Amino acid sequence: MIKKLNIENRKAKFNFEFIQTLECGLVLTGTEVKSIRASNASIAESFCQIKNQELYLINMYIKEYELGTYANHQPRRERKLLIKAEELKKLHKAVKEKGLTLVPVRLYFNDKNKVKIKVALGKGKKIHDKRHVLKEKDLGRDLRRVVKNY
Repeated sequence: MIKKLNIENRKAKFNFEFIQTLECGLVLTGTEVKSIRASNASIAESFCQIKNQELYLINMYIKEYELGTYANHQPRRERKLLIKAEELKKLHKAVKEKGLTLVPVRLYFNDKNKVKIKVALGKGKKIHDKRHVLKEKDLGRDLRRVVKNY
């Protein structure tokens, strides 16, 4: 049985309101893929940036592969994301004009066993929006307790 990999960026859901999401491929080395299969990766502090008409994932942490040799990878290098040119132009326009940002949300293997990352076009939440989310979360938790004890 193959273990399903699902690495999420929980802070992104709390700090950003997602407008649009899209699935991107990653350009990785062999040792990076092996390390990701072992769940030794984190996208918590990472972000996406457009450079030279290409989309890059910056500050994503992938632990060095333990059995890797001299050809092992750097843990926090910039990684190129694979996306169609038309989508990239739309994203670049949205990020440039409206002040939106590109946030990595989820890292996973798809059905064809390729590493994919879900990237969201998001708008930063204000403090009062975050408080509202926390309040709803607390109310839901209290409601589940009452229903469970009833």
